[in-house]
Amino acid sequence: MFSGSGAMGIEALSRGAGWVDFVEREPRCCDIIRQNLEKTRFTEQAHIYCRDVGKATLFLDKEYSIILIDPPYSNPSIGKLVARLADSKLVGAESIVVVTHSPRTHLDTNYGTLNLIKERRHGDSCISIYEKEGRS
Repeated sequence: MFSGSGAMGIEALSRGAGWVDFVEREPRCCDIIRQNLEKTRFTEQAHIYCRDVGKATLFLDKEYSIILIDPPYSNPSIGKLVARLADSKLVGAESIVVVTHSPRTHLDTNYGTLNLIKERRHGDSCISIYEKEGRS
């Protein structure tokens, strides 16, 4: 989600992910993702949803193993998105949700049944990792 150039999803495909759904609202970025998928020959293992992330959570209907969220750092509503995901069918018992964000953006330790398991700060970037409550 907030796929930008598609770099993180393409990296996942290069490391063995079977499928990636890219969600990005900017048409210019969607074109870049498409070009990058063509260059890396991963077009058959991906789909690009050129839509708003919030709206995508309403129509996507499969459970994901990993959800990568890389919003613009100025996005003040990222916590609301994580809360929405926590209650969606996109996040299953074995799902991991990874959020990159500014250290100035506070994210809660819990969103519904999603619990923060790790947070790392690297300069002006934070990575917060969530999993479902009771995950084995």
